[in-house]
Amino acid sequence: MTTDTAVIDHPARRLVVAIPSPYDTAREHYEALVPEIDLHRFLRMASWQATLELAETKAPFGFMRYYRSDIAAVMAGSPSSWKATQYLMGNHTIAERMFRHDPSVMLHAPLRTLLYADPDGDTKLAVDQPSLLFASYGDPRIADVGRELDALLARLITLLGGDPPPQL
Repeated sequence: MTTDTAVIDHPARRLVVAIPSPYDTAREHYEALVPEIDLHRFLRMASWQATLELAETKAPFGFMRYYRSDIAAVMAGSPSSWKATQYLMGNHTIAERMFRHDPSVMLHAPLRTLLYADPDGDTKLAVDQPSLLFASYGDPRIADVGRELDALLARLITLLGGDPPPQL
């Protein structure tokens, strides 16, 4: 019996970005910029090229939402009173360009993001920096896509009215 077990340490950098809108407004804006995936439509595509073309129209800023959870609702009744919404956002047509080289990249794709109001009521967007996550796979083709995701994330932050960190 052979074992191909690997243990890989990797750096992560959490980015917490101020968004200059009230939480509810920022949430609506985020969800407009990162539309919910139309999974049924994607599943009906006749070819990968058709999938790529649909993704271009359905993700005008590069990302789609695959999951949303109202954390405040989940925590209802607890002593925690944060306004917070968790998302999985990404683009499977971009992720495929990494997946073809290493399927374990799907541990980090789609990206996990959190929009929340801090104790002062200021809105924040938290996300781990994609390029650091994907550089850990040791493949320059995957790392290149990670840097591309950094640029898309910086654009999204700008569209939300925030200032992208220089690390992006």
